[in-house]
Amino acid sequence: MKEKIQAEFNKHFGGEGTVYASAGRINLIGEHTDYNGGYVFPGAIDKVIMAEIRPNDTDKVRVYSIDIDDTAEFGLNEEDAPKQQWARYIFGICREILKRGGVVKGFDAVFAGNVPLGAGLSSSAALESCFAFALNDLFNGNNIDKFELARIGQSTEHNYCGVNCGIMDQFASVFGKKGNLMRLDCRSMEFEYFPFNPEGYKLVLLDSVVKHELVDSPYNKRRQSCERVAKRLGVETLRDATKEALDAAKSDISAEDYFRAKFVIEEKERVLDVCDALNRGDYETVGQLMYATHNGLSKDYEVSCEELDFLNDIAKECGVTGSRIMGGGFGGCTINLVADDKYDNFIAEAKKRFNEKYGHEPKVYDVVISDGAHKVSE
Repeated sequence: MKEKIQAEFNKHFGGEGTVYASAGRINLIGEHTDYNGGYVFPGAIDKVIMAEIRPNDTDKVRVYSIDIDDTAEFGLNEEDAPKQQWARYIFGICREILKRGGVVKGFDAVFAGNVPLGAGLSSSAALESCFAFALNDLFNGNNIDKFELARIGQSTEHNYCGVNCGIMDQFASVFGKKGNLMRLDCRSMEFEYFPFNPEGYKLVLLDSVVKHELVDSPYNKRRQSCERVAKRLGVETLRDATKEALDAAKSDISAEDYFRAKFVIEEKERVLDVCDALNRGDYETVGQLMYATHNGLSKDYEVSCEELDFLNDIAKECGVTGSRIMGGGFGGCTINLVADDKYDNFIAEAKKRFNEKYGHEPKVYDVVISDGAHKVSE
């Protein structure tokens, strides 16, 4: 991919720039807890957005997307926002850096990626983190700290892309560390690396190839449900809510809001339980908690879909240790913790049965936990 980007950069802009990359992410457990002040447990993966970038001594940004085969050009003022949705991510990063007193000048860029779009691996956060890291390096002497880079990506989603997301995706893309998952407290922003090299098991994603679009979607409605319940319970976020308090208020809130909050409160505890299980090397318990998360996301939070529930059922029937929907929902992947001796049969069965039912096979992505945003080369 790097060689292709360099060739396209030379073709469009002449010469060469600096190459940067940032990763997509998986989240072992802790879904829809980030915007509720809870815990998440992500890691960066070996699927990246990569960009070659060079200052151009103007006040204009010129960007070519290899994957979309489209070029955008825009200024750096608020009224210069590009029409293309993909370019708004890059424009938003520029604007959010400038709003914080950072420096951004005109630049040329070419980028591409192998983070599957719409699969729940957060290709948008990888794009944001790649450009935020690069612009910090090129124009700001790396003076913007990593947490602020993650917040810049999050603010871009909020202010320029219409998704009121939490901080997890951008955090994982910026802070990812090879061979480690991270437990992030989304309220205090304290985090801890947990070595994740499960001997005898593989992590594999099965992509249903059902695309989701989170803008103007039920995602934002789920967040509104959580905020209504938190207000009723007199807490800032559901991080501070208990199941007992929720049950006591059940008659005062809608059934829909009740079940949304129930999932979040239970999921908060599951993340901590997974950390304890990993410290013991107890992957069977990790797997049971993953199944519990899927059930909650499907029945209480209602962000699964028929295809993902079907893949989860196949995983159970094949003796897979743990399986659940991953990401914002409404399509995308299941993440599966599979014992080595069950892997081949599981993949074969999933492909065969899914194809029989839906007319196409799921895509299979083996996961390697990798580094987050970084400079690839001069």
